[in-house]
Amino acid sequence: MPLLETQDITKRFGGLAALTRVNFALEEGTIASIIGPNGAGKTTLFNVLTGVYQPDAGSVLFRGTSLVGRRPDQIAALGVCRTFQNIRLFANMTVVENVLVGMHCRVALSILDVLGRTTRFAVDEGQLWRKAGTLLDTVGLRTKANEVAKNLPYGEQRRLELARALASGPALLLLDEPTAGMTQGEARSLMALLRKLIAEQTLTILLIEHNMRVVMEVSDKVTVLDYGEKIAEGAPAVVQKDTRVIEAYLGRKRWGAKGEPTHA
Repeated sequence: MPLLETQDITKRFGGLAALTRVNFALEEGTIASIIGPNGAGKTTLFNVLTGVYQPDAGSVLFRGTSLVGRRPDQIAALGVCRTFQNIRLFANMTVVENVLVGMHCRVALSILDVLGRTTRFAVDEGQLWRKAGTLLDTVGLRTKANEVAKNLPYGEQRRLELARALASGPALLLLDEPTAGMTQGEARSLMALLRKLIAEQTLTILLIEHNMRVVMEVSDKVTVLDYGEKIAEGAPAVVQKDTRVIEAYLGRKRWGAKGEPTHA
């Protein structure tokens, strides 16, 4: 059974079909990418998977459990977490505080535990701080733990977002353009980190990414959307040679009937 599976997902906004009968399956312990031109429906699909939008038709199954109709916090509690295309850190909180916020869905403390500073509160709080330190080690930010998040360089803010997402203990991590704004070196470093996480933890990653070099180097599978429809899927080396994919990115006028580039 796939870890995540969509069946005929359709989402409309008025008369606009943002997604049309999209079928997708993701195997556990892999990195998969969703690519496509601007407006192809990639982020809309992420929003459907995480409960931000409800589909007009179709189903989303995570470990065989339907996600349709669930709130984003309920989906996160099941083990599906995401980052966003635009950085959404708590800018005026410290680095470690941002990570601690990501753990809230795994904390079983009651309001009485917190207000009364019970023994249970003290034990759990100590565990949370230790876990936060470990996650900051993982993303290379331990020495920045007490810095205010907004003061971090851009690439480090991206890493902090990743640490905060990992803090929720996800089985599936959805990353919306994680290398956006990064240099090629920073992007390669982040992708190496993601591969390390999959090797060392029980983690599956689905990402939206415009950096094709990153996509082709890191992905086990690539799915291509265009105008809300899936037009190709498979191994990176196969997808990048698909004429439908080439046409979607470069336009049909740039390609001849046999898929050869024109010189017009």
